[in-house]
Amino acid sequence: MNPEPGPDVLVIGGGIGGLGSAFALARQGLHVRVLERAKEFGEVGAGLQIAPNCTRILAEYGLLDEAKALGVLPENMVMRDALDSRELTRLDLRDLERRYGFPYMVIHRSDLHGIFLRACARAGVELLTDRTVVGYEHTADGARVQLEDGRAESAPLVVAADGLHSTARRLLVGDDVVSSDYVAYRAAVPIERVRANGIAEKDVTVHIGPRCHFVQYALRGGDMFNQVAVFESPKALAGEADWGTPDELDAAFEATCDTVRKGIPLLWRDRWWQMLDRDPVETWVHGRIALLGDAAHPPLQYMAQGAIMAIEDGWVLARHHARSAGDTDWDAVLHAYEAVRVEHCRRVQTTARAWGELWHLDGEPRLRRNAIMRARDPYDYSFTDWVYGPTALTPDEEPPMFTPIPLSTAGTR
Repeated sequence: MNPEPGPDVLVIGGGIGGLGSAFALARQGLHVRVLERAKEFGEVGAGLQIAPNCTRILAEYGLLDEAKALGVLPENMVMRDALDSRELTRLDLRDLERRYGFPYMVIHRSDLHGIFLRACARAGVELLTDRTVVGYEHTADGARVQLEDGRAESAPLVVAADGLHSTARRLLVGDDVVSSDYVAYRAAVPIERVRANGIAEKDVTVHIGPRCHFVQYALRGGDMFNQVAVFESPKALAGEADWGTPDELDAAFEATCDTVRKGIPLLWRDRWWQMLDRDPVETWVHGRIALLGDAAHPPLQYMAQGAIMAIEDGWVLARHHARSAGDTDWDAVLHAYEAVRVEHCRRVQTTARAWGELWHLDGEPRLRRNAIMRARDPYDYSFTDWVYGPTALTPDEEPPMFTPIPLSTAGTR
């Protein structure tokens, strides 16, 4: 009796990036197996912002209507000063949709994860839990992973989508995560609990302040309200191991406006997220092992592109497989994937770091930043075209970056 054929692709990690890539590859007729270390599939967190470069892919996958039914299409993105609440700039998200052809959406992280989980099941992806991968090795015709229980799995392609603290990244690259010394607190609460707090139910609002910021938007058809507080931790700066604690949260937002201060007590206080990323690396492909998503390019959250980049990675990988016209040359596919994605994601990672610095300015630099933002034309898309447009498949399709505006060009009034 012939043994059962193994998978064409092993995906390590069942988060949004892993399931997104598994579904993209399964749509190409490939036999895909996902190995997830947890005992069940799921996501922890609250809201996600999904820009047009991702809703475009969801539409192609036939998943956008389901996402719209579970999420919210906000009307504006509004940036305000966290101290005095003055509006600094905005994006008209309805006009943004007209420009890019697809909507800007906010959705609960677990809802988007569930959409991909169901899509994978319908597409015939093998979804296996309680499988902890502890080692990777190359084989003559692909790659093999070693499991904690002593078993091994192999395939012509292994996609390591195992997140910020990726085992594959540690073994293949060996670099460390980078701490920004910032921490995030989150919560999604029933909308009734915040209606008296001066919120804008139909907008994404970002209050930016000295060494802190606060994000608000509705979720789940407007029934829930997502809030995220991010601040620089004095304990982290002092080198203490236990940093980002609730006492620091309260102190960080003492001087902010009423809407922000009223939101702080509603945040979850039993968990918080240290804001970590990694320095960009040039090599994501090691033989037939490909890093994907946060394993390859974990960003800080300021551009709201982390989950999106992971979904784009899977889409690009699958599109290059489709171009191989039935006789898969995985080495060529992986070369094409790396050639375009490394530079794009480097841009997002470095821009996210710079954007975080800009948000958190104090003193005269804060006043100069505010003046530049208030002078911006709300319908100027020069700062979004490079990221919200169609996902590039080749380096020559990658659009030019924006031109930064130096703070020194602004006054302080």
